[in-house]
Amino acid sequence: MDRENSSPTRPKWRKVAYGGMQPGYDDNYTDDSFLEGMVTNANVVKRDLMKVMRDSVSISQYLCIVVLVGVVWTYTLNSSLSEKSLLLIDASLLMSGFVILLLTEKMLSLNQLLHYLANVAFFTSELYVLAPIYRTLTTSISSDSIWAVTVSLMIIHLFLHDYARSTVHASGTWKNPTLTSCISLNASIVASVFVASRLPSSGYVFAIMLFSLVIFLFAPLVTHCIKKRSFCLHLLFSFVLMAVSLAFVYKLHRVLFFMFLVLLVFVSVVCPYWLIRIQEYKFEINGPWDEAKLCFDVTD
Repeated sequence: MDRENSSPTRPKWRKVAYGGMQPGYDDNYTDDSFLEGMVTNANVVKRDLMKVMRDSVSISQYLCIVVLVGVVWTYTLNSSLSEKSLLLIDASLLMSGFVILLLTEKMLSLNQLLHYLANVAFFTSELYVLAPIYRTLTTSISSDSIWAVTVSLMIIHLFLHDYARSTVHASGTWKNPTLTSCISLNASIVASVFVASRLPSSGYVFAIMLFSLVIFLFAPLVTHCIKKRSFCLHLLFSFVLMAVSLAFVYKLHRVLFFMFLVLLVFVSVVCPYWLIRIQEYKFEINGPWDEAKLCFDVTD
């Protein structure tokens, strides 16, 4: 009896992050109150089908832009587009893009626009000088290899493209582009060089390279500014772009038209529906075992 009274009492277990093992308890010991702090689905966002479908319009819009680039490449390789027509398209795209930026981007002043025009002029002159080099860049490579690599690069470009924002930003709103968006942009430029190297003259090479760079560098910025300015205008522009791209693909090939139409429906309707359905099976558990997370941005 005296021996039981003289035995040391077991200390109460304390929930501490540091301090080592507590006497009388295992290192992984937890008491009955451990699961009281468990929270389920705390960070799960309930999504609306129509909102997800509206957000998917940006992906469908850029798919149409890339398809139109492919159509122009095809017409140019078939000599259906002359050099003058292609240069006229390039000038029209540049002028319309700058006009849209002036109307939609508040941070863009006239002086900045003139500075951008000077940079475009310098860049265009360099591209014109390098056009003969691009034309003979892949003369020793077979055409089948060129087309296979070009298609692969464009697929990489679509998978890694940043659909939420533009890689290139207007002055005053510049942000660091992500690694995947840079890889996507480089893939599209390399694919453009491969296509240009199969053209018969340096004038064609210059025109098609200028067209491709205007689209891949400039078009995401313009569409992003339109979306920030007015979402209704963004939807209208996207639907017009879809109709134009479908019309050109239909004229080019009926099977490709059907495949492209199915792809647009899949991206704009099926994928958002799948996302909403799989949200029902999402089960997230949070509790005291989770690592601590900062509630602020360390870069601020």
